[in-house]
Amino acid sequence: MLGLRQKISLGFGGLLTIILFIGIQSIIQLSRLGDSIDVILRENYRSVIACQEMKEALERIDSGVLFSLQGYTQKGHEQIRINEQAFEKALQVELNNITLPGEGEKATLLQKNFKQYKMALKDAVSSSLSIIHRRQAYFNELFPLFDRIKGTANEILQMNQQNMHEANERARRSAATAKREMVFLLLAGMIIAVGFLFFFGKWVLRPINRLIQSTDEIRKGNLDLVVQSTSRDEIGHLSQAFNAMATSLREFRRSDQANLIRIQQATQQAFNSLPEAVAVIDLEGKVEVATETARNSFGLQPNTLINNLPFGWMAELYQEAIRQGRTVNPKNSQGVFQHFIGGEERYFQPEAVPILDRNRQPAGVVMVLQDVTQLRQQDELKRGMISTVSHQLKTPLTSIRMVIHLLLEEKVGPLTEKQVELLLAAREDSDRLHNILNNLLDISRIESGKTKMDFRAVSPNSLQLEALEPFRRAAHDQGVILTIEVPGDLPEVWADPTRIYYVFGNLLSNALKYTSPGGTVTFSARAEKNEVRFSISDTGMGIPSQYLPRIFEQFFRVPDQEKESGAGLGLAIVKEIIEAHGGSVSVESQEGRGSTFTFTLKTVDHTSKQEGLS
Repeated sequence: MLGLRQKISLGFGGLLTIILFIGIQSIIQLSRLGDSIDVILRENYRSVIACQEMKEALERIDSGVLFSLQGYTQKGHEQIRINEQAFEKALQVELNNITLPGEGEKATLLQKNFKQYKMALKDAVSSSLSIIHRRQAYFNELFPLFDRIKGTANEILQMNQQNMHEANERARRSAATAKREMVFLLLAGMIIAVGFLFFFGKWVLRPINRLIQSTDEIRKGNLDLVVQSTSRDEIGHLSQAFNAMATSLREFRRSDQANLIRIQQATQQAFNSLPEAVAVIDLEGKVEVATETARNSFGLQPNTLINNLPFGWMAELYQEAIRQGRTVNPKNSQGVFQHFIGGEERYFQPEAVPILDRNRQPAGVVMVLQDVTQLRQQDELKRGMISTVSHQLKTPLTSIRMVIHLLLEEKVGPLTEKQVELLLAAREDSDRLHNILNNLLDISRIESGKTKMDFRAVSPNSLQLEALEPFRRAAHDQGVILTIEVPGDLPEVWADPTRIYYVFGNLLSNALKYTSPGGTVTFSARAEKNEVRFSISDTGMGIPSQYLPRIFEQFFRVPDQEKESGAGLGLAIVKEIIEAHGGSVSVESQEGRGSTFTFTLKTVDHTSKQEGLS
């Protein structure tokens, strides 16, 4: 049984043989035609031309003799001389180009007659003879030789012309034969090619098409098919391997289905044991598996489309996680949504975590809805307690500060140096405690929404001028370069100037505090889509990366800092103020290279559009 390689080699080998044979025959026939044409040109054409030239020269010599007989002696002699040389030259060409049988004898006879003609020519043109003798010599001797020479030259010419005609006929017959052979060979090659294409389709293309159709069926999930093949070549072996592969896939599918069902059941049981609301959503937005809390509280039943649920924020988080390929949290101020379950008010903090494949492309999303109701209640209790304690402490603290102030003014009597030193320390601590209480009350009021913000349209340039002015002298005295990078065409922002001055003041004072002399503090701003982004960068000591997530927490202070720090409330107040403005605040830092604090404020146009939509 021929293999696929042998079949293809057989077909292409036959075609190659036909092509080689046609090429060889073409070369042979063209060579024969070339030889025939060369014979015509080389052997006969020269003799024909030479005979014609001899005949013309002979006639001109005869004309010269007639001129001489009529009295034009000089002109006749000149014409005789020139054409006599031409005749001898043509005769010499003919004598050197003898190619036909009998042509040599005629050429020799021609040469002999011309010698006699030259002797008789002398008598016919001799000036010593009378005109009567010269005419007798011409008609009795010269003219008969003229006829014999011309006749002999004409016979040689006809012999060569006849041979040329025969050579032309042979070349024509050879060309016709070559044409017939070429047509026959081309037809044979076409028949072989058509036959090869027919058998190629039967041997190769048809089995390959069956394999392609079978592959499409497998791609659609049909693993029960069997490829039929009767050949024993490579295609047959491939068909057998394909059938073996389909059998293995059927086995894998049965085992994988069992494993998948087992994994799904185990996953569902594991999900049911989770107290939080968690759901896995595929790329089509359909819920695949969910915990009992997610099903009962949010309707995240399997095969439910997330877009059909009455939670627009959930669909937005899902889309954002798919688009960005990273964990996404809500963009509102606290990232918490209110939801009623059985008439009870609950608070949930959602988080969308993308499921990435090997190529780091999203394959689904895990939606985690953390119940933060208890934490929120605890925060409210904490804020209430802090507010109450702060209010309760503020009155006695005011009295203590007033007493210390009176004592330092020596209203009740003179003080010793030691007493003054102790009272100054007490006043400093009481002022520090007073600032802490004020900050706590500010945070409590901002978080509860009781602080009224005086929002207005403000130019970023006017904000930076007012905010930076108090720090120019401090930066100069400290040896720190204060750089401003604020374009003049920034759009107006919607802000409470007093609160934003506090934000600028806190961030600038921290930057100056932790920047050594010779360093740089840079204040910059740039317009973005619907907001203006402000940045304050320094070249100070920086913040260790492990502390960055907690930098805006209340009472948090970075450990082991050389500079004296406050109670850890300033950045927390900054965060509350910015979020109350609808913006966001963040920090980037590298230890030993400085920090950059960034916050955003909404532009006036964007705020007006949102108010119009609401």
